[in-house]
Amino acid sequence: MWQNLSLRGRINLLLALLLALGLAVNIARQVAEAGPRVQAEDQSVIRLAREFIEMIVADLDEAPDPDARLNRIAHDLNRLRHVSIALRDAGGNPLTPPRTDADDDSSGPPAWFVSLVHPEQTAVSVPVTVHGKPGSLVITSHPNDEIAEIWDAIVTQLEVGSVIALVLFLVMMTVVGRALAPLQSLAQTMGELEGGDYGARVEPGGAPELAAICTRLNHLAATLGEAVEDKRRLAERAVSLQDVERKEIARELHDEFGPYLFSLRAHASALAKLADGRAPSADAVRKHGGALLEQINALQQFTRRVLERLRPVGLAELGLGKALESLSRLLRESHPDVTIETTISPALGATGETADLTIYRVVQEALTNAFRHAGATAIVVVIEPAEQPGRDGRCCARVRVSDNGRGMEPGQKLGFGLVGMRERILALGGTLNVASGEGGVTVEALVPTAAA
Repeated sequence: MWQNLSLRGRINLLLALLLALGLAVNIARQVAEAGPRVQAEDQSVIRLAREFIEMIVADLDEAPDPDARLNRIAHDLNRLRHVSIALRDAGGNPLTPPRTDADDDSSGPPAWFVSLVHPEQTAVSVPVTVHGKPGSLVITSHPNDEIAEIWDAIVTQLEVGSVIALVLFLVMMTVVGRALAPLQSLAQTMGELEGGDYGARVEPGGAPELAAICTRLNHLAATLGEAVEDKRRLAERAVSLQDVERKEIARELHDEFGPYLFSLRAHASALAKLADGRAPSADAVRKHGGALLEQINALQQFTRRVLERLRPVGLAELGLGKALESLSRLLRESHPDVTIETTISPALGATGETADLTIYRVVQEALTNAFRHAGATAIVVVIEPAEQPGRDGRCCARVRVSDNGRGMEPGQKLGFGLVGMRERILALGGTLNVASGEGGVTVEALVPTAAA
């Protein structure tokens, strides 16, 4: 049952139990103190009555009619509230009518409470002598009035305490309900986020802790929405780039590969015709053979460029260093005025095929951006071992590509190439940061290696 209760129900139940327990403890304390209180009242009343009787019967023999005065004293004292006075002779026989409790309220305390508080009556005998005749005045306690007062006080406190406890419970229930009201909004907003509605927000409210949770959830929802939107744009861009890449490859195959093949076919046909002749000219054969070799070399260069775009040439066979040298040489051919300095730390060691390809693509993307947008004249590439912070010393390769170009404009967002690299590195457990300043742009990435 407790597990099925909500947090609000648990808090309200605990408050109700605490209030009921406090009221019960207070009533139990009063009941426990009732017995000593009644006994102390009995002893006090009997002591006072005895002292008073001893004082007034001291000069009883000097009265004109001692018997009448004694009866009068017993009759008057019998009206006291908490005690009764009875006159008895030497044999213990009553000489005055006993006091009756006919006037007592029948709606007094219950019998169990009376027996619990004062189970026995107290009686004290005061001896008196009239004309040499011995007798006694018997003082008997009647604590019913005191017990009734205590019982009325307990009932009154029980009623008043119950009303106060009920009011406090209602007030606390309202306060707790308002304090926990954001929890329902939090649950609803989380459900909307789970359903894909990343624009859902929760109104901060309630206790400061809950308000802080609401604010952080809103920030998380905004960040998640931006991440999903970035992924959507990145996927859209990737599909678009894929189509563009295919079109460019198709165009290059049509524009360059096709003419080369046509030229090879023409020279091969010419050689075939020369072979059919009786005396083929050596100069003509040499001319067509040289043209064939030239076209074949051009085809090899073209194939190399296409393969380089699809996958780094020699990365798996020759290693990361040779692949980066080939990349730098290829870029310098089109931009001879730009210097590229590449340094790979000897302590880097083996990084693994996936890490090598990721490092190569990061350097390739950074160099391409530097050539296209930065207007740089010098680019420095440094690759060295590093430890990823917060990952218990996880082995990584730090890739830093710095240029002396004009940098990025304030507020300029990263291109899809770097965004794609960041997503790729994040998927491997690494990081990628881009810093821009007056001295150019620095792209730094931490790529987990095979040792990780």
